[in-house]
Amino acid sequence: MYLIKTPHFIQNLFPHFTWRIPTEEKQIFLTFDDGPVPEVTPWVLEQLKQYNAKATFFCVGDNISKHPEVFQQVVDAGHVVGNHTMNHLNGWVTENITYFHNIRQGASQSKSVLFRPPYGRVTPKQTQFLLRHYRIVMWDVLSGDFDTNITPEQVLKNVVQNAGPGSIVVFHDSIKSKERLEYALPRVLEHFAAEGYSFDALHPQEMFETELVHQRA
Repeated sequence: MYLIKTPHFIQNLFPHFTWRIPTEEKQIFLTFDDGPVPEVTPWVLEQLKQYNAKATFFCVGDNISKHPEVFQQVVDAGHVVGNHTMNHLNGWVTENITYFHNIRQGASQSKSVLFRPPYGRVTPKQTQFLLRHYRIVMWDVLSGDFDTNITPEQVLKNVVQNAGPGSIVVFHDSIKSKERLEYALPRVLEHFAAEGYSFDALHPQEMFETELVHQRA
């Protein structure tokens, strides 16, 4: 089971995680987990380019090392890269030292201080350590494109009905998600572009400055 829309009470329980960007502007922050892979990621880049959209790719380090040319395509297109561990480890079932070492390996591949824990699963003790070194990015809306039990139409509906100004939306540039992603992503881009939204990447420094302004307001 998973939640499409992250409830505010959960976001408030973990205020040091970035769940959304506090803005009233028509901005959406699309993110893509688990790539880069040649079967999906270049197609995603083409879709984004059509709308002058920038996104954030939380990359698995092992995929970066296997497909460096695809990773370079992401960087060259002006998108932001984040760390999704080296081997897509689940923090709830991984010893801390092993987990931290795997994250460092992923960071060495991605060269990023942005970190998204696979499955969104990270323990309080792991969080304490990670916040000293990384900015932990979660999400406001989960598309569900990884779920083989739902239709592509439902993935589209999940995003269109739940995303709004400042939402961080999760897709997956993975082979498992390919069928649902290929249906939903172009339609999400078309829908929100028609509504006057821009699609922006998560920049660590800008995120920090925005949060400071929000805290002082």
